[in-house]
Amino acid sequence: MASACGDGRERLFVYNFTDYIDPLAVADFETEFGVRVVYREFKTNEAMYADLTGGASYDVIFPSDYMIQRLIREGRLEPIDYSAIPNISNIAEEFRVAPHDPGGTYSVPYMAGTLGILYNSRAVGGEIDSWGELWNPKYKGRILMYDSQRDALTVALRYLGYSANSADADELNAAAELLIAQKPLVGARLTDEIKDRMIREEAALAVTYSGDAFYAETRNPDLKYVVPKEGSGVFYDGMVIAKGTPRKRLAELFINYMCRPGVALRNTLYTGYIPVNSAARSLLPETYAGSPTVLPGDELERCEWFLDAEGARGIYDEVWRRILLARE
Repeated sequence: MASACGDGRERLFVYNFTDYIDPLAVADFETEFGVRVVYREFKTNEAMYADLTGGASYDVIFPSDYMIQRLIREGRLEPIDYSAIPNISNIAEEFRVAPHDPGGTYSVPYMAGTLGILYNSRAVGGEIDSWGELWNPKYKGRILMYDSQRDALTVALRYLGYSANSADADELNAAAELLIAQKPLVGARLTDEIKDRMIREEAALAVTYSGDAFYAETRNPDLKYVVPKEGSGVFYDGMVIAKGTPRKRLAELFINYMCRPGVALRNTLYTGYIPVNSAARSLLPETYAGSPTVLPGDELERCEWFLDAEGARGIYDEVWRRILLARE
């Protein structure tokens, strides 16, 4: 990839989740610093990893916690020079000491969220509080599952009483069998499309992330989001710098910009996820500040951080293939 545009502006290559940053925030960065941001989106961490290891070149990447841990272990990230990121002081301390990067050497927090169930309270006849509803035959064809290895297995593992980070072959195989048994009930396996399908009332329940759930809740008053009683995962998405980039200083300038309270606020309003920026949190309008989906309370106590499977990655891949290939 070239590093300069035809107009002479330096390029910064950024790789992020779909719909996960306010485009106007990027445009303002370009204007303020005379830079051209080349922005690409991915749907899952695994898709990003395949692209990155396949030879794609980026400067700033926005992976999730367990993927950051893997990239650190494989030596694919540059250490952060915090003297270039004074706005790190705006980040809440509890997110600066996350277990996937204990010293905060390689990542700067961007956003956090939970995995749960978005449901239509009118369609289910009230409230729900368990992952078990995803196996309820009365919702056959009206259940949407998130098409992601890690998230689908988290649902089954936590419902069975196991850790979302289980590396035990028996536990993972039990989770796989549970998901295979569920297949006849599932209407579709999707990612970003879930929120719009739920808004249009094309399903009764869906596994999704809290930010997408909040987006949907604000557009259909019958939609509710819950972190099930069996527990779930809380994820952290961070900003990291790809190993060997010749634009490390520019990458750190971008990360520092993203940690500004006003910019972090715009991105929180755009995504609906848990703001890790304390200064931005204090600026939230009541619609966001009063929402347990955006600012959860006790729900976080039954959630665990997602960590890299490392030695069990082969088992994860094998059981996921078995789930996908199983006949309904």
